[in-house]
Amino acid sequence: MIFHITTREQWQQAETSGRYTAESLESEGFIHCSTLDQVVPVANQYYRGQAGMVLLCIAPDRLTSTLRYETPSGPPIETDSPLFPHIYGPINREAITAVVDFPPQPDGTFLPPPELD
Repeated sequence: MIFHITTREQWQQAETSGRYTAESLESEGFIHCSTLDQVVPVANQYYRGQAGMVLLCIAPDRLTSTLRYETPSGPPIETDSPLFPHIYGPINREAITAVVDFPPQPDGTFLPPPELD
């Protein structure tokens, strides 16, 4: 399972179209994703304090777009794995197995959602 952090609003827009895209698909050519171990460090680095976030739980074997594990191009992220999943195309609805609320803690940081334990 891999994960993509997005807003509930962006997810709701994608639900009607049957596929999810992100701004990065147009600007960078792929959609940024994370493994379970990478989700919290990524959220704390890029989304600290942002409310209304959700995690898209994605089954790689159901993707119709290409998935590659690559090194990130941005600032380093404290994680055990140096390779991040990138999806080169839209995420088809059938690949999204769950959508999990991902609220920040009162101090703005994120913890793993209990649903993912």
